[in-house]
Amino acid sequence: MSGSEELDERKTVILKAIIQNYLETGEPVGSRTISKYTDLNLSSATIRNEMADLEELGYILQPHTSAGRIPSDKGYRFYVDHLIEEKNQEVSEMKEFVIEHTEKMEQVLQQVAKLLATNTNYATMITSPQCHHNKVKFIQLSHVDENHILTVIVLEGNLVKNKMIEIDEPVDNEQMLKLNMLLNTNLTGLSIDQINLGTIAALKEKAGIHSKIIGDVLDAVAEAISEDEDLEIYTSGATNILKYPELSDSQKASELLTAFEEKNQLVSLVTGNLEDGDDSNTGIQVYIGNETPIQTMKDCSVVTATYELGEGVKGTIGIIGPKRMDYENVMDNLKNLKAQLDGILNRPKQ
Repeated sequence: MSGSEELDERKTVILKAIIQNYLETGEPVGSRTISKYTDLNLSSATIRNEMADLEELGYILQPHTSAGRIPSDKGYRFYVDHLIEEKNQEVSEMKEFVIEHTEKMEQVLQQVAKLLATNTNYATMITSPQCHHNKVKFIQLSHVDENHILTVIVLEGNLVKNKMIEIDEPVDNEQMLKLNMLLNTNLTGLSIDQINLGTIAALKEKAGIHSKIIGDVLDAVAEAISEDEDLEIYTSGATNILKYPELSDSQKASELLTAFEEKNQLVSLVTGNLEDGDDSNTGIQVYIGNETPIQTMKDCSVVTATYELGEGVKGTIGIIGPKRMDYENVMDNLKNLKAQLDGILNRPKQ
């Protein structure tokens, strides 16, 4: 990083403040503005001295008509390199956390399904947490080569999605920085329902010649928020169902076991459970016979609970057994495991 060794922490903070202020206003930046803009508690005179040093080092320029300063190409380069380094570190840490979190989560969920099956003597299922009404937390565009940009989209719950975007013309570092600022300023905290045509039109207009890139990024955001390919369903104890005579006839048993093996039928149960209004205290739903959305389970009862990890991230725990199941025992097990899951999966990283 050329020249970075010349700048101490104070000069770095002042340079960043000058550049950020200039990017927002387009006006040369004076020492008084910087004294309000940073929390360094420095006098205007001290800031003027630091700005004079930054100018001598070639990081900022003084337009001849103004007392303020603007960034030079060298200043932009320093800022962009530092920004990219910081954001790459943030994204890297998020990815590491998500990977570690996911591996831990899979083990926990498999164990939960097995424990429930043992404790109740029924068949059990549990889903990985999914995001509902998810929002954009952070977007980063990075150069890959002259024809491609990598879009990293971080959603609430720290879910990270990557998308490669093809570009028609090269984008320099300053333009990339402005696109990143434009996207994050306008999209952070929004769900896909809130990114309306007005928002899209305004973003494209501000992006000017790079409006196509903005369109592609918005498509990637919509895809990242809506995709559900990460849904995992863990099951255990399917053969417990065969212990109950009313469910053990060969055709019924075969259909039930197939539903557990293929798992795709279980998705409708999960979706229904997360969309339906449930008891605000327990999050427990009971489907008896024909009430279940799964045709092959019409002779069963299904009891489900929703666990939440915050930020709209939810999952479903379910127990499937005969209509004469021990409902009290099942509900107690679900309540206890729901509480434990919330504690285990939502525990902050050490």
